[in-house]
Amino acid sequence: MTSKKQRKIIHIDADAFYASVEIRENPQLALQPIAVGGEPSRRGVIATCNYIARKHGIHSAMASSHAIRLCPSLIIVPPNFKLYKQVSAQIRNIMLRYTDIIEPLSLDEAYLDVTDAEHFNGSATRIAEAIREAVTNELSIHVSAGVAPNKFLAKIASDWEKPDGLFVITPPQVEAFVLKLPVNKINGVGKVTTQKLNHLGVHTCGDLQALGIHTLSEKFGKYGARLHELSRGLDLRPVQTSRTRKSLSVEHTFSKDLYTELDIEEKLPKLYRELCDRAKKLDPDAKINKRFVKVKFSDFTQTTLEESFNMTTDTWDKPQEFTRMLLQAWRRSEKPVRLLGLGLRLLTPTQSSNLMQMDLFDT
Repeated sequence: MTSKKQRKIIHIDADAFYASVEIRENPQLALQPIAVGGEPSRRGVIATCNYIARKHGIHSAMASSHAIRLCPSLIIVPPNFKLYKQVSAQIRNIMLRYTDIIEPLSLDEAYLDVTDAEHFNGSATRIAEAIREAVTNELSIHVSAGVAPNKFLAKIASDWEKPDGLFVITPPQVEAFVLKLPVNKINGVGKVTTQKLNHLGVHTCGDLQALGIHTLSEKFGKYGARLHELSRGLDLRPVQTSRTRKSLSVEHTFSKDLYTELDIEEKLPKLYRELCDRAKKLDPDAKINKRFVKVKFSDFTQTTLEESFNMTTDTWDKPQEFTRMLLQAWRRSEKPVRLLGLGLRLLTPTQSSNLMQMDLFDT
């Protein structure tokens, strides 16, 4: 692919994936509000739900007990990840009929670069249509698709006509499309950033464009430059066929709240062992440079704490450090705890290379 050629990116996103697979396996659920998740009696959480359930206000990451209160007729199905992975692989095989430049984001979504695809005379729209049709006919579930000149716009487009939709943003349409695009549609712009932008009088990408890069950099640091680009529909990120792991973590939701420091300390050994077991599976050349912890309270608010350590004189595997960090994070609110998590941050290959060069110069 030459640098002058206009990129053609497709974002495929399965509609209510886990729930759709469960309905396919049990068609009697088709007209019922259903969710995939944990049991309400065991502090379970909703992983996803079908669109009937969503009309009742149910959404992912919601406590199953709260979901039942919103919709007493809700049917909660336990997850079957082995089956979901199998169906995900089948979707990927359908995508591979048209391109091998595929970047999976999760089991139910992926980017495809079809810039050089020869099918349908290179029409990205027709390729997206063919993929959607094949998934429906062969797998009996639905996917939505977005077609655009870059990843940022393709992802937004796939959500535009959900469920079971296709939305296309052509290069000539980009400028007009982003002008009216709400800033909360930008990936990475959550509630806090949206509030900050709204306070500045920014509600659309058009407003962002008017604000200018200098003001954005002052208010949002490095992310300000990124907002400046995205507000103009610019995104040069390539579709990556392999993704570099940036973190590793484990977490547990407890059936009963934790109230004291002793309660938290008693739960740490099992979490720590699981983290160690997962860390053993990392690439031998992986470099860990940070520890982090997560505490979610009974009211669903949460806090995280992250710390670097000197990689040349220290190692990550010190349970006492995780204990100290968990207690420090808990003391920020000292409320009952429903979830604890431990994690590690990994250096990217580029960061590792830079670190090695610094070490060479320091010797």
